[in-house]
Amino acid sequence: MAGKRIGDHQVGIDKKLRTKLGQEVAAAKTGISVRSARRIDASEALPSQREARKWRTRSDPFEAVWDSELIPMLAAAPGLTATTLLEEIQRRHPGQYDDALLRTLQRRVRTWSASYGKEREVFFAQAHPPGRLGLSDFTHAAVLQVTIAGAALLHLLYQFALAYSGWRYVEVVLGGESFMALSSGLQNAAWMMGGVPEEHRTDSLAAAFKNKAEHELLTRRYEALCKHYGMRPSRNNLGVSHENGSIESRQGTLKRTMEQALLLRGHRDFADLDAYRLFVAEVFGRLNGRVARKFNEERAMLMALPARRSSDYEEVDARVTKYCTMTVKKVLYMAPSRLVGHRLKVRVFAERLECWLGNVCVLELQRGQPDPVSGRGKVVDYRDLLPALKRKSGALARSVLRDALFSRTEYRLMWVHLKDCLPEAQACRLMVGLLDLAGNGGCEAALAQHLAVLLAAGEMPDLDELQQAMAPRPQQCPTVTVVLPTLASYDSLLEAA
Repeated sequence: MAGKRIGDHQVGIDKKLRTKLGQEVAAAKTGISVRSARRIDASEALPSQREARKWRTRSDPFEAVWDSELIPMLAAAPGLTATTLLEEIQRRHPGQYDDALLRTLQRRVRTWSASYGKEREVFFAQAHPPGRLGLSDFTHAAVLQVTIAGAALLHLLYQFALAYSGWRYVEVVLGGESFMALSSGLQNAAWMMGGVPEEHRTDSLAAAFKNKAEHELLTRRYEALCKHYGMRPSRNNLGVSHENGSIESRQGTLKRTMEQALLLRGHRDFADLDAYRLFVAEVFGRLNGRVARKFNEERAMLMALPARRSSDYEEVDARVTKYCTMTVKKVLYMAPSRLVGHRLKVRVFAERLECWLGNVCVLELQRGQPDPVSGRGKVVDYRDLLPALKRKSGALARSVLRDALFSRTEYRLMWVHLKDCLPEAQACRLMVGLLDLAGNGGCEAALAQHLAVLLAAGEMPDLDELQQAMAPRPQQCPTVTVVLPTLASYDSLLEAA
């Protein structure tokens, strides 16, 4: 076949066919030209036994500069590419070397590198006995373009995998690569598979700490977690991802499988986060179904679980200020006014906070994440401030938390409209009344839609009318009339008995 060298195997086939067929038919069956068949018939030696050709069919275009210029450059910097070398030769010798010579130079450089180039990194294939190694890793999932109720979901995927069987566990992570996310995911995976491997490996976790002190703390906590489960902790070297190859390759298969499942689903929007988590569980459940036989073999080799889980939270102190706020991990949270002045012990989980006063949990909050640009965040619920705002409605005008109190865009736009059309005190009272109706009336979404209609028409809201239309009405208790039977009726019952 044109462009390919004829090997010993083809020569053997051709000679065998020539004992029964003509030259043209044998050449066609062998996949060579008739001219090559004639040359094979005329030679007794196999292609591998012939002396290599030492002559050139055309002059060497780089003969003048190969030994004197190109080889010294390659010897000094073996990483130079043929494109760079050709551009340098063209600069030194204008008009003498055409761009069409690039492929020739590439072959020359490749041959030189094979003989005199630098040593390359060698990878050693590893054998993974069942039950020996489990791996954890995080991956960004922005490429999936998942949305929750129309809003883009910025999240990571935590994945744990067993090196031998390929069984995996996947968890949605809303924050970054924190120890809490690693601890929660690893423990959930361990209790799902019913055991733990001898060794657990992660990457360097450089994204989980920002300074040396945090690095040392993370190392101690990670080692304590592995010790609790009886696993030997290990981490690959920074920037050497192939040392974690058994999990890195599975990140790609996971996202490709999720992409296919999303395409089959027809859209990427989910009603809520729980629905998306169920979808992820179905995807990795199907992947685990492919390795069920090997996992059953490996599960028998896993070590037993401890009697209880380890703590998967970080404990920090936070004081509730007179503004009903507290700061945890650079995120500002609202707290009820009854907790003002108290110092709380806050348990920071991957997705929630538990605030303890002594041995009593007095508050639970959804965890927020710092803004990537400012490094700060806010989790504000206007319902916590409604009692105080109703007493001091004028404070809304210049409150530093004012914009964060508006849970929907319609409320923020209505405040701008009220501020422009009414005196400040009246605008504050009306806006606080709208927030009170939305929070305590349980009609936040419906009220937002009604405000959007009013804004489009340029009209002012009537608070009394809105309260009558949207506030829940007290249920009317029916009037029950109890009629007592006469005593004589009991006599008739006794006679009948």
